[in-house]
Amino acid sequence: MPTDVRCRVETDRSSGVVRLTGVLDRSEVRTVRDGLLARLCARPGPVVADVTDLRMTDPAARDVFAGVRREIRDWPAADLLLCDPTGTVEGVPAWPTLDGAMAGLAAAPMAAVVDAEFPPAVEAARQARQLVTDGCRRWGLDELTEPGCIAVTELVGNVVAHARTPMTVRLAPRDSTLHLAVRDHSSRQPAFTGPAPLDTVGGRGLLLIDTVARRWGSSPVPDGKVVWCVLYAADELAADG
Repeated sequence: MPTDVRCRVETDRSSGVVRLTGVLDRSEVRTVRDGLLARLCARPGPVVADVTDLRMTDPAARDVFAGVRREIRDWPAADLLLCDPTGTVEGVPAWPTLDGAMAGLAAAPMAAVVDAEFPPAVEAARQARQLVTDGCRRWGLDELTEPGCIAVTELVGNVVAHARTPMTVRLAPRDSTLHLAVRDHSSRQPAFTGPAPLDTVGGRGLLLIDTVARRWGSSPVPDGKVVWCVLYAADELAADG
């Protein structure tokens, strides 16, 4: 079998382009998924997957692109676009040329996003709350400051208590919502574990996140996971009313 048959995923570090070459069949779906998610974890903003030189021999394997886009739809400031001359991939915005896709990327700029790296230390929760407070003030989402701080405290607290790895905290507005995510380097997935003692840092499981966020979830990614949640200003306004 020729060595160029396998699917290759190459990232252009100077742009938001991920180039895929070779052959995509079901055996290579994981390679594509992991490569795209790794790039989306590494940088906020939309990513263009260039499949010009990718031969897709299995129609079912093409669904990996729509699957990745569904996976990241609630991540802060994340999206997937395609350069697809064949027009055969469904469920993802696509252009027939890379120039067209890059123009589409420029037309959907990263309007606002904040992210920061933290060690798995107790003070990380306080620093993350300050990120949320500053971001909500800047984006006119003051009503989401308190629930956002509750959510990020629990997300960060779970990393400190369980993952015990460095983490990236990222947040971005979208219309009248706040999208929060914490990426760590542990494959251990979060789960409801019930209340914890009040003198612990975080540790109340995901009950508080489920209370303040309309949606939340966890995405396995290469070398860890992304735990995310979405808060709606309308929910807070309705509660106050």
